Amino acid sequence: MIRHLRITVDGTPYDVTVEDLDTPDLTAASPALAPPAPRALPAAPAASLPRTSPSAGMATGDGVIPCPLAGTVVSVEVAVGQSVAAGDVLVVLEAMKMNTPISAPRAGTVHSLAVSVGQTVTEGQPLLTLS
Repeated sequence: MIRHLRITVDGTPYDVTVEDLDTPDLTAASPALAPPAPRALPAAPAASLPRTSPSAGMATGDGVIPCPLAGTVVSVEVAVGQSVAAGDVLVVLEAMKMNTPISAPRAGTVHSLAVSVGQTVTEGQPLLTLS
């Protein structure tokens, strides 16, 4: 069955046409239910938000490295007391079947670990603390 929907993206409404493959199409048996002729739709606006790499660690002022995206901890590449250089991989997350390395934003020493392998994490959750 063909359905016409209106969605709003960033305040701009768009008319879209979708086909529901799980519902039988009754338009052939009932011409009164036939959808109107399609019309041109405006192009979707280009994304204007800046993109940041989740692998670029985002330390807070107190040295906490927050999780940049929800996922599962695949590996913890550092230990408490270990010195790290800027760019060293600290933790590897798996999200949507992709591994994402989380790197140190600066040099420092691992003060504490807040996650372990296999743990499910949410965006913003502390992963570890650098001192």
